[in-house]
Amino acid sequence: MNNILSTPDYLVFLVYFVIVATYGIWVYNKKRSKVAGGDSKDYFLAEGSLTWWAIGASLIASNISAEQFIGMSGSGFKMGLAIATYEWMAAITLIIVAVFFIPVYLKNKIFTMPQFLHKRYNGTVAMIMAVFWLALYVVVNLTSILYLGALAVSSISGFSLEFCMYAIAVFAVIITLGGMKVIGYTDVIQVFFLILGGLATTYLALSLVSEHYGGEGILNGYAIMTDKASEHFEMIFAKDNENYLDLPGLSVLIGGMWIVNLNYWGCNQYITQRALGADLKTARNGILFAAFLKLLMPIIVVLPGIAAYVLWKDGHFQAEMLQGGELNPDRAYPVLLNLLPSGLKGLSFAALTAAVVASLAGKANSVATIFSLDIYQKVFNKTASERQLVNTGKITIIVSMILAVLIAPHLGIDKKGGFQYIQEYTGFVSPGIFAMFILGFFWRKTTSNAALFATIGGFLLSVFFKFLPNFADLSFLNPTGFAVINPASGLYEIPFIDRMGFVFVICIVSMYIISKIENARGVVPKGLEVDTKMFKAHPGFVVGALLVTLITAALYIMYW
Repeated sequence: MNNILSTPDYLVFLVYFVIVATYGIWVYNKKRSKVAGGDSKDYFLAEGSLTWWAIGASLIASNISAEQFIGMSGSGFKMGLAIATYEWMAAITLIIVAVFFIPVYLKNKIFTMPQFLHKRYNGTVAMIMAVFWLALYVVVNLTSILYLGALAVSSISGFSLEFCMYAIAVFAVIITLGGMKVIGYTDVIQVFFLILGGLATTYLALSLVSEHYGGEGILNGYAIMTDKASEHFEMIFAKDNENYLDLPGLSVLIGGMWIVNLNYWGCNQYITQRALGADLKTARNGILFAAFLKLLMPIIVVLPGIAAYVLWKDGHFQAEMLQGGELNPDRAYPVLLNLLPSGLKGLSFAALTAAVVASLAGKANSVATIFSLDIYQKVFNKTASERQLVNTGKITIIVSMILAVLIAPHLGIDKKGGFQYIQEYTGFVSPGIFAMFILGFFWRKTTSNAALFATIGGFLLSVFFKFLPNFADLSFLNPTGFAVINPASGLYEIPFIDRMGFVFVICIVSMYIISKIENARGVVPKGLEVDTKMFKAHPGFVVGALLVTLITAALYIMYW
């Protein structure tokens, strides 16, 4: 396997780097000439300056990273197209967020998630969550993206892991220091390279399958894949499927998958931040554009994994797919990239780098936003000037990236699995946070203590359900599908997506009871300004949303 870049590959990558850097500098200088002294809202949110297509592209660029290219492709190798539910259900989720969540944020002038909690509940809830989100973004998000991205780039380029980590971190810092406007507009270029390079890899993968079985063309390759690995083209798993613990049947449509997506796309600083600086119509159009792009993502990140599985099953890549003497599905995408011809390999290398850098930049900017506006300004310097806030944000970006580089090699990220692992352990906190947000949005009587219960209690309940099989026999739940045997442990376990659903329901019920008790004692919570008229969408958005919904429904019907 050739893991050395040729001269044409370097030239393609250099073109990518020059285009992104030059465009970023041009956007930064143009912005700087209009904003004297530095404006914090312009720096952190690009207030009023991002177009709908920049918002949509930035949403996808921040979302798609090594987690998807490497981890989701590996899941495609292991379990097939069913893993695409994270992408296709996200398209529907984005429509819901655009209609119901974004209007609430914009109407109440919410710029950060801790600010929402402070305005809706109190400073204690907001500060606890601000510190929590900072730790999560730095210790989990920045480190995992940086390390997994560096591993992938290293396996393709032949450069050392350490060099790749430093180079990616520096590139991300350069972009992030320019502020949200630079990130937003350079993300358009990043997404272009991401999609173009990703499609090139998919084209290669399907062509390889076709040629291996004596045919030609990507359509023929796709047909062969559906024939040779028909079990890898089922979206809804039966209870006896070995991957049911990861994707438990109908729960991906009517259960905990909604918690995963609604929390990620609607209550997540580094995602919602892209739309919070725009007017409602522009924000909605940008999110709708992102929804259409999400429908495309499985072609780029899942199909290559399935193609690698078909070839591996027939004797290819036997040694390349091993790590430590064992099969590692997460190696599927790098293995395919190394088969690309000169030039195209450089394009796909640029696509992977773009995905990692854009995601790092988005998360680092969110770290800077939360620290500057929700901690520094509220605790350390309540009279901070706009310039001080911007400078604090820039220092925070550099410090957080240095911490990520220092911490990442010591977390054993490469040994803990890929996409599914990240989803499961993020799910320890998602149900409680989402319950706190959804009731905070739409039920004025929700109290601060109820929110605290969801935050802390939701996490503890998730831990409880995770380890419950170790001291309780859950076989009685097997007929319902809410508990299946884990082959590794031999115990009946609750699939993590179902655990999230259970915890969310318990949090909602508990928050209702706590709030009712406190309401009876005279506690009057702080409600948000909500007007039902603001949920009405313009005709163009309605048509686009309907189209996304119909396409998603057709995909599920086709691959049920």
